[in-house]
Amino acid sequence: MKAIIFDPFCGASGDMTIGALIDLGADAGKIKDAMELAASVNVDISRANRKGISASRVDVSTKTEGSITLTGIIDRINSIELPPAVISDAICVFNILANAEVKIHGTTIEELHFHELGQEDAIADIIGACIAFHDLGLKDHRIFCTPISVGMGFIEFSHGKFPVPAPAALEILKEYSLPWQMGPVEGELLTPTGAALLAYFVNEKGLNPAIKTEAVGYGAGIGDFQVPNVLRIIKGDVDDSLISDRIEMLETNVDDVTGQVLSNLIEVLMDAGAKDVSIIPATMKKGRSGHIIQVIAKPQDSGRLARKIIEETGSLGVRIIPIKHRLIARREMDNVSITLNGRDFQIAVKIARDLRGALLNISAEFDECKKASRDSGIPVRDVIRLTEEEARKNISKA
Repeated sequence: MKAIIFDPFCGASGDMTIGALIDLGADAGKIKDAMELAASVNVDISRANRKGISASRVDVSTKTEGSITLTGIIDRINSIELPPAVISDAICVFNILANAEVKIHGTTIEELHFHELGQEDAIADIIGACIAFHDLGLKDHRIFCTPISVGMGFIEFSHGKFPVPAPAALEILKEYSLPWQMGPVEGELLTPTGAALLAYFVNEKGLNPAIKTEAVGYGAGIGDFQVPNVLRIIKGDVDDSLISDRIEMLETNVDDVTGQVLSNLIEVLMDAGAKDVSIIPATMKKGRSGHIIQVIAKPQDSGRLARKIIEETGSLGVRIIPIKHRLIARREMDNVSITLNGRDFQIAVKIARDLRGALLNISAEFDECKKASRDSGIPVRDVIRLTEEEARKNISKA
């Protein structure tokens, strides 16, 4: 499936976003006309070089000062002859900005005095980015984002200094769960407009996928830093049949723990959120018999699970082994009705599919099969087989 990866390793702004999309092939003339139609600005589109990287540069200069309300912005956009989808997207981006400002200032949309939102260049940037996005036909793409570098230091406001990221940008990052990090240089690298555009365009969370690259676009920022001041956008194909999931593996060796303690440990760790637990017999130093404990966990659970291992086994340390990612199937549960020796049973089954919906596997829940086996007198392996066969029949009829 087609995908886009935003890679804001040196931040993002409205003009950088437009520049990168133009570099990917969006119609520069169409974008310039729409921006100058929507706002009182002059737009110059050219090539720029940032630390050896050739990029598209979009310079927006305002012809008038002042700001307008969100209602005024929406009325203006609706009066322009633009595709309905572009108008809808632009209004959504403005609402993201407005809601962030409302939350920060503790006011209402009607009372809000816009800062960046009401400026003519911000209006032009949002219209230009939405036009470029549609011109490239990216609406049906999966869109990812690497961690956004926001810069370091303080920003000058009319009421004083404030640390980066700007309050509106930080509110958008929080609300839309966009990954971010400080650095790599001093200054504000992520503008509220850039944050709002990413919040609206990005439609995938989690790890970025393995991608076969087709094209790369670079949009140049204003300044020239120690690192290339560009926004990079990568376009290509991804394998969307399986889900990419981030995990870590916890591991420790023990040589003086009984089987009863290890059996209990499995239950304790699974109840505490472990994805899987394995205990492997091993020969330890000096020929002693022991075990290797391995636990699959989400990164956010690793510390808590490591503590559980130490508490339950007396281990003095737990290794945490980072894993780039694992590919997993989409899982769903269903119930199957079967008749065994004249008695009806409901047994749960776990169904695994890829993201296209193709069936990968069906697995009957063992504990329920075991109970049905005991109550019916049918061997448990036959109960499992009959349950999974019935589940496959039900799926084929659906």
